[in-house]
Amino acid sequence: YTSFDVILWGWKMGIFVACTSIGGVMILRYAPGGDGTMAAVLAVPIALYGFVIAATWIDWIADKLVSLLGFLGVVLRIPNYIMGLTVLAWGNSMADLSANVTMARKGLANMAITACFAGPLFNILVGCGAGFGVLRNVTQNEFNYVTLTPAINTGFLFCFINCGMLLVSGLVINKGVIPAGHGYFALALYFVYIFTSLLLQFLS
Repeated sequence: YTSFDVILWGWKMGIFVACTSIGGVMILRYAPGGDGTMAAVLAVPIALYGFVIAATWIDWIADKLVSLLGFLGVVLRIPNYIMGLTVLAWGNSMADLSANVTMARKGLANMAITACFAGPLFNILVGCGAGFGVLRNVTQNEFNYVTLTPAINTGFLFCFINCGMLLVSGLVINKGVIPAGHGYFALALYFVYIFTSLLLQFLS
């Protein structure tokens, strides 16, 4: 085979087709009809399977959206820092945004707001930890120096402001209830952050 050949069938594809076929047959055989209930031993694997499929589709669509936005940025000659602060950041967050909004609409507000913080926290801790671990293994350096750009420093500042206001309004003032007005405040704070970051980039 040359580097341009595409192998559509192999042992991995065979295992995938066999597993999905068996799963589909099991669902058709044991799924209840009408309004009947399903045993937990069957409902849990099916629910997890549906979650994985939905997350895969959301991730795939978000990835293609980011690629498209990056292409448009190159064609329109938009500077990289503007793309990173705006459309690429929005594209990377579309999957989380859609999932969190869906949970909030279904009445799972606590789960949605927890995911709003758990997702970025996972990206920061695991992403930075794994990234620096790989960098250390590649470079064999015990210390790697990092320079924080004005946009990153501004992001830290506005993140602290938002978290501080969330704690004050939700815990101190309203006794465990986050008011609806905080959502408008967060949106306004985000637009101020975008404007401040772009201004610092232009001035630097």
